[in-house]
Amino acid sequence: MGNDGGSIPDRRDLVRTKAKAEQADKANQTRARWFFCALSKRPLQEPIVSCALGKLYNKDSILEYLLDKSAYGDGEEICGHIRSLKDVKTLKLTHNTSKIVASDSTDLAAFVCPLNFKEMNGSQPFMYIATCGCVFSLAGYNAVSGNTSPSAKEGKLEAEGKEHDNGQNTKQLDVCPQCATKYDRSADVMTLNPGPEEEATMYEAMMRKRAAEPAKTKGKKRKAHADAVDGETPPTKKRVSPTPAMNPALAAASKAVATSLAREEIKRKANMSDAVRSLYASKDGPKKKETFMTMGTFTRVRLILCFSRDHH
Repeated sequence: MGNDGGSIPDRRDLVRTKAKAEQADKANQTRARWFFCALSKRPLQEPIVSCALGKLYNKDSILEYLLDKSAYGDGEEICGHIRSLKDVKTLKLTHNTSKIVASDSTDLAAFVCPLNFKEMNGSQPFMYIATCGCVFSLAGYNAVSGNTSPSAKEGKLEAEGKEHDNGQNTKQLDVCPQCATKYDRSADVMTLNPGPEEEATMYEAMMRKRAAEPAKTKGKKRKAHADAVDGETPPTKKRVSPTPAMNPALAAASKAVATSLAREEIKRKANMSDAVRSLYASKDGPKKKETFMTMGTFTRVRLILCFSRDHH
């Protein structure tokens, strides 16, 4: 069986085996998470933000997504948990000055830990503090903060005489090693680009925190608009003008003057003759309107009568 151009098939040629599933390159996945925006897939450029799940984004990409949820095809799947800019934190990153890093380079890490100068390239875990946004490597943070066991931590709190919250559990606030901002170690330390299991734990913590938030009340304008849409007319409040306060003594004096004037008017009308009274008002009708003929007649007549009475 030779020299005839034939071949002898073996088992690999006769039996078809199931092809192995293609596996993504872990190095490429790590580079994509630490050097590119999780939403836009563009290289990370400051300002860089992170969500409660530890993903890294360009802030302008998050703004585009919040303005238009359809701007990115997989936006809801990647960052559907982001409702507003309050759900992300702008990170305070330390630039890598030990090497010349080009602005478009994806091989060298552009940022390092300010504590031990480890590069933020995914080779070791990094974290940030939610209150201030400072980023550190986990190893550098643990070395500076000095993590202790729960029993030793409780003994330290008792020795220092920390205050208790109404007799409940003691809450200790640590200080950021870079900017001295206070934070809660149990709630404000967030891991960047965590693994699947840790990401699920962070998601549960985020949902518990949101469930504990107080319910938002509608503003007056939104509530009135909602009532108008439902067909209900919102009640309108009548504006009552405030009554100016008056001095009691001044009020009594004004009342006395008004009473004396009214009495003099009654006496004047009682002593008025019928001829004079007829010039100004009729018995059955309203007061006549004065003309240029009768204007000031009463004054002149009164002066004449007074003058004649004095002389007689």
